[in-house]
Amino acid sequence: MTSTNDIRRSFLDYFAKEGHHIEPSAPLVPHNDPTLMFVNAGMVPFKNVFTGLEKRPYSTAASSQKCVRAGGKHNDLDNVGFTARHHTFFEMLGNFSFGDYFKEQAIHHAWTLVHKTWGLPADKLTATVYHTDDEAYDLWRKISGLPEERIIRIATSDNFWSMGDTGPCGPCSEIFYDHGDHIWGGPPGSAEEDGDRFVEIWNLVFMQYDQQPGGARVDLPRPSIDTGMGLERVAAVLQGVHDNYDTDTFKALIAASVELTGVPADEARKASHRVIADHLRASSFLIADGVLPSNEGRGYVLRRIMRRAMRHAHLLGAKDPLMYRLLPSLTAEMGAAYPELIRAQPLIAETLEREETKFRQTLDKGLRLLDEATTGMDKGATLPGDVAFKLYDTYGFPYDLTEDALRTQGIAVDRAGFDAAMAQQKAAARAAWKGSGEKASDEIWFDLAEANGSTEFTGYTATEGEGEVIALVKDGVPVDTVQAGDAVVVLTNQTPFYGESGGQMGDSGTISAPGGFKASVRDTGKPLGRLHTHQAVIESGSLKVGDTVHLSVDAARRDRIRANHSATHLLHAALRNRLGDHVTQKGSLVAEDRFRFDFSHPKALTAEEIADIESQVNAQIRANEPVTTRLMTPDDAIAAGAMALFGEKYGDEVRVLSMGKADEASYSVELCGGTHVRALGDIALFKIVGESAVSSGVRRIEALTGEAARQWLLGRDEALKAAAAALKTTPDEVPARVAAMAEALRKAERELADAKKALAMGGGAASGGPAVEEIGGTKLLAQIVEGLDPKGLRGAVDDMKKQVGSGVAMLVAVNDGRASVAVGVTDDATASRNAVELVKVAVAALGGQGGGGRPDMAQGGGPDGAAADAAVAAVKAALAA
Repeated sequence: MTSTNDIRRSFLDYFAKEGHHIEPSAPLVPHNDPTLMFVNAGMVPFKNVFTGLEKRPYSTAASSQKCVRAGGKHNDLDNVGFTARHHTFFEMLGNFSFGDYFKEQAIHHAWTLVHKTWGLPADKLTATVYHTDDEAYDLWRKISGLPEERIIRIATSDNFWSMGDTGPCGPCSEIFYDHGDHIWGGPPGSAEEDGDRFVEIWNLVFMQYDQQPGGARVDLPRPSIDTGMGLERVAAVLQGVHDNYDTDTFKALIAASVELTGVPADEARKASHRVIADHLRASSFLIADGVLPSNEGRGYVLRRIMRRAMRHAHLLGAKDPLMYRLLPSLTAEMGAAYPELIRAQPLIAETLEREETKFRQTLDKGLRLLDEATTGMDKGATLPGDVAFKLYDTYGFPYDLTEDALRTQGIAVDRAGFDAAMAQQKAAARAAWKGSGEKASDEIWFDLAEANGSTEFTGYTATEGEGEVIALVKDGVPVDTVQAGDAVVVLTNQTPFYGESGGQMGDSGTISAPGGFKASVRDTGKPLGRLHTHQAVIESGSLKVGDTVHLSVDAARRDRIRANHSATHLLHAALRNRLGDHVTQKGSLVAEDRFRFDFSHPKALTAEEIADIESQVNAQIRANEPVTTRLMTPDDAIAAGAMALFGEKYGDEVRVLSMGKADEASYSVELCGGTHVRALGDIALFKIVGESAVSSGVRRIEALTGEAARQWLLGRDEALKAAAAALKTTPDEVPARVAAMAEALRKAERELADAKKALAMGGGAASGGPAVEEIGGTKLLAQIVEGLDPKGLRGAVDDMKKQVGSGVAMLVAVNDGRASVAVGVTDDATASRNAVELVKVAVAALGGQGGGGRPDMAQGGGPDGAAADAAVAAVKAALAA
């Protein structure tokens, strides 16, 4: 038997030898086609190459592309498990020519591989061509030698492919395998073609024309080739089985399911094991590619897939969560070909286990309600739509899960009634919103969210992608088109642009489209917490609602922002480690060039504390542990030790970020919806540059990371070198030299103060200094001094009092235009003279107010230093009165 892994490898090896570039599988989330929920065909990653929007350094390629069909128009979910060939996840083998070879070489490769390399007998193979494609018909006759009756002309659109209403298109040629006359069915084009005997294994698309508006077709200047072969289907053929679920990969997964449940995969329970095996693959690959279960968009489709499998596990009687225990079997089968499965295995396992645990809690309640609602219903009856809606709204049952649960009973579901109940709930939500006091200016965003749903954010894993324009807002009003020079808000169905929230600034970048359209995105908002609004200026071209655009985030700026954001988490943990558990976040700003972090703490941080916090954060950065993301309920997250962040509004589910290592646990675990580094080493460097008070009990740290931190340190180093040069010493000796100079300066200042004080004392009239006067029976010694430090006034006045012996001493110091005054009264004179009253008289003369002290010593000051003589005269007048 040829294993599925061998077949995949053989296909790629064949085309590698034929000179094709082997392209790794793209992620399941398409970033080049906003109309698709998931990559659903092998050509999707090459779409822009085929249309000429993208050039690659090769003209031929081959791939094994991961695909999912479980949402939108390509939705096989309901059939999975009940047919031989329907899957949610599958692999598409394909070879591609971008203007290189065309029909002859494509048919040659196909025939050589399936017949000569893989050995499928010619009498089991049938080819089809479009009914007017004589060229392909003749080539099949020439290359394969198939008889005319097994080269069938098909006149329907099944054998004509188009990318859309306009654009590349062309005829197809399909290869069918005949499983034998023991299976009912006829060849393609016959009345029995819907049977299972003849199975299509390969489709060759000849991109030959360009479909013009109006219906005309013109020849493409460079015809191309796009082929697709389902790996699961061809594996069944090469392994000699008719059913895809009997191939080696599925047999291994089903065997593991049987072993863990103890329930055989017999006819009664076969479908359940198949659903589990198929949905395990889809769920695991979607999680590995960055999709997490949620209540909207791609995450909702993932949740539907997971819950459908989990319900079948319940039907098999599994008492404990089953899906995550099957994951090792999946990685054993497919991990070598897709290493992302192994890298993401912990995240996949945890997500599966938590989702199944949570779903089991609601499943019993929902099924009881369903049983009650269907009691007495006969086969062919219809479940009311409002009951189905209650299951969805109250218990989280997707509509299709209700349908699936009732399928075996032959009971239908009233879809119209379900939709009516949904519409009624939306109307009630709108009425509640209007009555909540929300700003009237937000109503436009409410209308757009109600009409289009939430923006799908793809920026956790990408900085570029495609989006469909669903609204344009100019001057607060929706418009259909915008032109160059307009300042507008562009709303797309999906975007890699992060909208400002949780302290993290919004992304900037560009929006472009074919035809010369380009807009500069200055900022991205997040109104209602659900929409990502690109605030843009149109630089060239025009744009209309419905256009497909390319969105490109300024990746370098995003990298700086996410490094700063991840650093806030590490800082938060370090603060709690050093200062205590009372530390909680009180606000933050995460910009591209810096960040600030506000936290609860009653006093300023010491230099030692700051140094230790820096050391902890940088140690985590050097360890370069990966940053992991989980999706949990807020209660589960907080119970698991996650810290909720200030300013965030949390819904039913939250992203939980784990960073670093501390003993056996994560260093930091927080709830956060922002963008973050993939590994802590991406932060590079962390430096605190400021610590201050914000309000009572709240401190603020300002910090830098990466290149900004390095440049700050370089600036400090340059300043140190400049200081060393000015001091004529080395940088290492600067602290000692500055300390010595500071001590010398302090000594000189003391000596100067002593000299000024001596000058103030004046030595009496005999030495040319101020003379003691007697006024109103009281002796007065008064002096005016320039440049004396006000702090030394009282000491100088005390000395002057000794010179007076008995009476009043007064000293006025003038500095930078202002004046300070001190008045002292000897103890024996305080009965008749009060220093406080006298100093107030002097202060008033200096243009000031007040002054205070004791009866024996008082001090004050005023703004008018030129009035120093007037102050002395005012005191003399007071003594004379």
